[in-house]
Amino acid sequence: MNASEQRLPLPPFNQDTAIQKVRMAENAWNTRDPQKVALAYTFDSIWRNRDEFFQGRDKIIEFLTRKWLKELDYRLIKELWAFDDNKIAVRFQYEWHDDSEQWYRAYGNELWEFDKNGLMSRREASINDVKIRVEERKFFWSRNIRPEDHPGLT
Repeated sequence: MNASEQRLPLPPFNQDTAIQKVRMAENAWNTRDPQKVALAYTFDSIWRNRDEFFQGRDKIIEFLTRKWLKELDYRLIKELWAFDDNKIAVRFQYEWHDDSEQWYRAYGNELWEFDKNGLMSRREASINDVKIRVEERKFFWSRNIRPEDHPGLT
């Protein structure tokens, strides 16, 4: 294993390192770069996303590519819910619109498990989309990541 296949912070997590891991994941997902995002997962990472089940980085890249072709102007906020040793639970919301300009806010929870190198070996996500009017949007920032002074979910 080389250094590029290690993602700090490493487990076991404490409050600060778990929060750091969550924010790093949020920032990566907000880039909407499937190749970059996939590097945070083990080669054989197991995923459940809504009603899809798959395994491995190639499948993660395929999934994320398809996701961000559909979910336009995607903006995500993640928040630590709980942690223990090599596991983190997260709640999140994100906003996106489809190609007809219908906006949605997605509400969800994720369960993460990490290997000793800090790569995510398992991700299980439960997500619900709610249609919103453009006036109901909450997530406004122009760069790929949420600015430090932008409010979180709490």
